[in-house]
Amino acid sequence: MLAPMTTSERAGREVGSSDVVRRLRGGTDMLTSAALRRLDAELDWYRQLAAEDRSWIGLVAQAGIAAFITWYEEPQAGTYNAQEIFRAAPPELTRSISLQHTLQLVRIVVEVVEDNAVQLAEPGQQRDLRDAVLLYSREVAFSAAEVYARAAETRGAWDARLEALVVDSLVRGGDESLRARISALGWSGRGGTLVVVGQAPAEMDERRTADLRRACRRAAQDALVGIQGDRVVVVLGGDGDLRAAAASLLPRFGPGPVVLGPEVREVGDAGRSARAALAGLIAVHAWPGAPRPVPADELLPERMLNGDPLARRTLVEELYRPLVAAGGPLVQTLEEYLAQGRSLEGAARALYVHPNTVRYRLRRIGQVVGWDPTDAREGFVLQVALAVGRLAQSGSRHSGLL
Repeated sequence: MLAPMTTSERAGREVGSSDVVRRLRGGTDMLTSAALRRLDAELDWYRQLAAEDRSWIGLVAQAGIAAFITWYEEPQAGTYNAQEIFRAAPPELTRSISLQHTLQLVRIVVEVVEDNAVQLAEPGQQRDLRDAVLLYSREVAFSAAEVYARAAETRGAWDARLEALVVDSLVRGGDESLRARISALGWSGRGGTLVVVGQAPAEMDERRTADLRRACRRAAQDALVGIQGDRVVVVLGGDGDLRAAAASLLPRFGPGPVVLGPEVREVGDAGRSARAALAGLIAVHAWPGAPRPVPADELLPERMLNGDPLARRTLVEELYRPLVAAGGPLVQTLEEYLAQGRSLEGAARALYVHPNTVRYRLRRIGQVVGWDPTDAREGFVLQVALAVGRLAQSGSRHSGLL
């Protein structure tokens, strides 16, 4: 807001100002055209704008000149809301041009008015006109900064709500419109996608949520954050090591387990990662020694026992069936090894083979499915996979008889 003028300033302004105002009003179109020509000649970003955006900028420039004339004509008012200038253009214009570009626009318009002050003012009024232009341009610059700050705040609040809806949609399975919503949030779509879930810290207010979002975007190329009650759901994407990125965010979660969903190829498949991670967060309490963070696939037995159909399907399709397809000796060796209390010698005696043969087959199992039977935890996962696979196979046979 402009400061009130002193009595001497007001008196000096009023003398002969009517002629200057009349000339300014008559020259508004000329000043606007001159400003737009300068913009086109000097600023690359202006030439690259769409025709609609350039027309909006022309209206802003014209509104700025008209607002200055109104203030110059009635200085006794003492103040003027320069933000009125930016109401000539839609709020979406702040997405097309930056604050820096807007200040360049203000500078060029001011220079155009100054350059034409000799033609528009009497000799005794030229300096006064220049001073008034400089004073008013300062107010316009401050108003522009306020407009952009308010637009950024509004856009930030809207983006946060949209982000929460997108994450909730991912968890629920999403639909065809989900990709467009994610793109609107700036998701680049490069690399894979990983979902991380855990407990929210105490007193998760807006400031802490904003801090979490900034930390996630520093950790990965793409990130989405959703706060669902006392639970935090983070979606990470990019070409880098997403598990390492998730591990770096552990201090941002509250106490308790943090579960990583399986990495998927693209954000459109993130629902599968999210469902696995959320199921793991529920089932992880059955494994007191679970690491933090723990991959959801390492919780397959607990998830299956808790009724997670995705875990059951994973055990059958990714563990049991590859073992069966690799040949009967591998399944037989694994079953005997587990039945003999994970004893190489006991399994060898039961199978009538050398212990080195058992050892080789166990290594082969690890190569086929990626789980090591000699590790206590991974052997337990394989044991559950065998049981679930046998039940699935038996169920298929019985369903065929019905």
